[in-house]
Amino acid sequence: MDQRHQAFIPKDDIYLFNTGHARKAWLCFGCRWIPELEEFRFIVWAPNAQKVSLIGDFNGWNDTPMERQEGGVWACFVDNAVVGHHYKYRVVGADGKTVLKSDPFAAWSENRSETASIVWDGGHFIWQDQRFMEQRSRQNFMTTPMSIYELHLGSWMYPDGGVNYRSIGDALAAYCSDMGYTHVELMPVTEYPYDGSWGYQVTGYYAPTSRYGTPDDFRYFVDTLHRAGIGVIMDWVPAHFPKDEHGLRLFDGTPLYECKEQRMAEHPEWGTLIFDYSSDQVQSFLISSACLFFDEYHIDGIRVDAVSSMLYLNYGRKEGEYTPNKDGGYINLNALDFLRNMNSAVLSNYPGAVTIAEESTAYPLITAPPDVGGVGFCLKWDMGFMHDTLDYMALDPYFRAWNHNKLTFSMMYAFSENYVLAYSHDEVVHGKYSMINKMSGDYDQKFASVRTLYGYQFSHPGKKLTFMGSEFGQFIEWNWQQSLDWLLLDYPRHRELQAYMRALNHLYREHPALYLQDRSWDGFQWLNVDDSQRSSIAYMRIPGDGSRSMVCVFNFTPVQYDGFVFGLPQNGTLKEILNSDETRFGGHGVTNPAAIRAKKQPFVEHPWSASITLPALSAVFFEFRPVSPRKKKKTD
Repeated sequence: MDQRHQAFIPKDDIYLFNTGHARKAWLCFGCRWIPELEEFRFIVWAPNAQKVSLIGDFNGWNDTPMERQEGGVWACFVDNAVVGHHYKYRVVGADGKTVLKSDPFAAWSENRSETASIVWDGGHFIWQDQRFMEQRSRQNFMTTPMSIYELHLGSWMYPDGGVNYRSIGDALAAYCSDMGYTHVELMPVTEYPYDGSWGYQVTGYYAPTSRYGTPDDFRYFVDTLHRAGIGVIMDWVPAHFPKDEHGLRLFDGTPLYECKEQRMAEHPEWGTLIFDYSSDQVQSFLISSACLFFDEYHIDGIRVDAVSSMLYLNYGRKEGEYTPNKDGGYINLNALDFLRNMNSAVLSNYPGAVTIAEESTAYPLITAPPDVGGVGFCLKWDMGFMHDTLDYMALDPYFRAWNHNKLTFSMMYAFSENYVLAYSHDEVVHGKYSMINKMSGDYDQKFASVRTLYGYQFSHPGKKLTFMGSEFGQFIEWNWQQSLDWLLLDYPRHRELQAYMRALNHLYREHPALYLQDRSWDGFQWLNVDDSQRSSIAYMRIPGDGSRSMVCVFNFTPVQYDGFVFGLPQNGTLKEILNSDETRFGGHGVTNPAAIRAKKQPFVEHPWSASITLPALSAVFFEFRPVSPRKKKKTD
């Protein structure tokens, strides 16, 4: 390699990568267009390889030797490659085997059984989302509403033009704007070979999957959502990777990306490999992958998959089947260090971004800052809320009285973390039934029940997430191989449920009481918590900014209650603003009069109370207007 080329080997970036401090490693590694040379530069990390060559369309798939550089990397320059050419690395590993490897840093790759990387020059997309990005940078995620629509791009809808980033982007932006969602969450779109993994077995950590178009097409997707005012969250999978020969496994003939100890390198339940979080280079590789999608693709958040499997060395293992940490414990201290570094990197470099943990245990301080011993995430999925409420809704209403704590227990820990209340794709597959079909009762009761449940979710402290199809009552489980059953909207009940979810989203977004004080008891007060015999509850959501509080009342039985009483902290009037039993939502039309006055009759610990008509299987929301005490007239 001549001196002219050597000047474009970024030694400082390679040093940062090897020390674990790289945050934009894609600017150094992989295929990069060098305008000054009018050539493409290729750099790959393979410190233990005996030899590495570049092969591709531009050299007839014959070897272009790569030169070993300081820092365990190999490099070469190519002057006849063009965007769209396919390429791979031919690696002669430390074990003497020759293997064809995809580029770990490829910006664009083939998918499914075709596994070559694709030459990309960085793209030429012109962003038009400046207003959205500026607004995001000023937002506090804890005091803004977040209603997330989770979807799988390949099976949401088949719009005109087929399933691609551009057609889906246009259709999804219009749909979510109409429905009132604030964010979409994409099941993984980092490149993956096997469709049936839904994207959770990643081979291309720097490439949006080419199933749906080019990297610039993905930019168009995000830009279109942003211009409609909708944020984009991506599922991101740093917990494990598949064993495919073209991928990261034994990349240079040694365990390079995976754990060095063989028995700790594989997930016993999943048959995939575990990253070596003790490796500085692996930390650089993964953290840079996360940063890439914020930097180059303007995403607004990542939901980190399977965090529990990263935190626990004994995850899925019996006693004696794992190697304890240096202190003799079962916490993966290196993974903990990685997660803290990742959260710090994302949140310090991308204003307004959010990181979300899918963490299914009671590991403490997931959403606390690292400087107080926390892991540093912004939000955590509340798996307890999900399990308790779905178990409760599956019960025959007769038995709910003896399981009332499944409704109320979530408030015992609601402020221990910053939670997302998630009814995700995991709950509507593998024989678990769809959301509507989980509900107890006959056809009409199922719709009434799911309306009640969603009303509870949207008024309970915490951010909201629902999976595609649940908003209009898809009866069959989600199937990644086919589109949602949009034809169901030809039927009244499904159309009415969709209308209710639209109204619920707008209620949530338009009333600060439902989101401003999500983090403490200052924003929540029980009004009737112990009415287990009627399986009904009532509480008040308090905004704290001087705007109106909201009273939320729920009936989880198929019996109407006339004269249902709940307490009030002060005198005032109640105005019904949304009722899941309205006929426009498929209900029976049992509503309350325009104004209900509080009575000076104590209820439990409250000095005032009110009495309403509570429809069967319903969620009813009232705006509370306090009445100031009358001042006594002065007497001479």
